[in-house]
Amino acid sequence: MPCQSMHNGFVLALLADIHGNLEALQACLAHARAAGARRYALLGDVVGYGADPAGVVDVAMGLAAGGAVVVKGNHDAAVGGDAGYLNHAASEAIAWTRTALSDAHRGFLAALPLERRDADAAYAHASLHQPARWEYIDGPAAAYRCMDAAAMPYAFCGHIHDPQLFFESGPGRAVAFRPTPGTEIPVPRHRRWVAIPGSVGQPRDGDTRAAYALVDFARERITFHRVAYDHLGVADKMERVGLPAALVHRMRRGV
Repeated sequence: MPCQSMHNGFVLALLADIHGNLEALQACLAHARAAGARRYALLGDVVGYGADPAGVVDVAMGLAAGGAVVVKGNHDAAVGGDAGYLNHAASEAIAWTRTALSDAHRGFLAALPLERRDADAAYAHASLHQPARWEYIDGPAAAYRCMDAAAMPYAFCGHIHDPQLFFESGPGRAVAFRPTPGTEIPVPRHRRWVAIPGSVGQPRDGDTRAAYALVDFARERITFHRVAYDHLGVADKMERVGLPAALVHRMRRGV
């Protein structure tokens, strides 16, 4: 689905896998705005797992009304349909999430596209290669399929809950690069790139801080960030509303 060019010299914040974690989203948005972000892309899984789905969807709706890209994740899709492919804890969280959302919230999630494109970038939750199959970009081969399907300099995705950057190193080949938080990385347009900013709301790389990234298109740079917030308070809130213990434990540990 094409959209107008969002770039125009602005810095773009990439936010993926928010998963109903309002505190983490607010922390990342505040950090991004202070760093000069003027455009936003929400790369799917707005809800699922977390205790504040309505609040997060309200923020997403507001950003979308202001021109942000928002694409559908598998948990967002599960709210309106069959969650049978999710594990037991995730399915329980989706069942609870449905009860916490209004008709307007559910309608917003249902209407989200699986992908968006503009002049320089393609956006999806999983891979741009058959996005409805929710393929994980779990290595260079999957990254190459994604960048080939994107067919433009930049592909921005989520789904794996782990910050990653891949670039095309030759015909049919991609190379993985693990970014260091806070360090600018050159991403020149003459290569093809897949950037996965990590998870705002449920990191799984052993770091409990929220993860997101900033893209400066004019300078052809990307910077991955980690932002501290009260993740233990969020875990306590998840416990209070009765979300599965495994999800509460994951929030506390970041794994």
